Amino acid sequence: MVRAGVVPGRRTALYSLTAVVTIALICGATVALYGFGRLFTGLVVGALLAVWLLVLLFRRDGVELTDTAIVRRTPWHTDTIPWNRVVAGRFTLDEKSRWSLALDLNGGEEPHGELVLLSIPPVLRPVANAYDMRKREQVNEIRTMLRQQRIPITVLPEIAAALSEHWKLAPPTANS
Repeated sequence: MVRAGVVPGRRTALYSLTAVVTIALICGATVALYGFGRLFTGLVVGALLAVWLLVLLFRRDGVELTDTAIVRRTPWHTDTIPWNRVVAGRFTLDEKSRWSLALDLNGGEEPHGELVLLSIPPVLRPVANAYDMRKREQVNEIRTMLRQQRIPITVLPEIAAALSEHWKLAPPTANS
């Protein structure tokens, strides 16, 4: 199983708003019950609960590539996309000049007939931190899963060159 997925901006804003409301409610309840002297305690407890809630929401929101299907999850809904709906994969630039790894799908209700698995800033240097390392692992895991499913993937030449040079990911071969 490979975890991937991009949380859309609207859901990110909703999750953030939920965290802020949680902090406000916990802090307000603490101050109401124990007085203004416990404002800091209310903020700390509210912040801890808000972080816990954000972790739960973001962990639940994503895409899982399994051997049998693609499972797309949100905190409220789960649906399954069979591999036979996947036409191809592509690693290209998106509208924000980020690198986007997406699957082209036939049929279904997905916007633009695609499922975005990964969106990362352009790779300009070798792996420098944990974020870079995780994204490198994700790219490699997704490529391996697509290769196992015999899904053709198109990679822009400049993306392939940067992945090969900086992250030492070999470009796809003619038979993969």
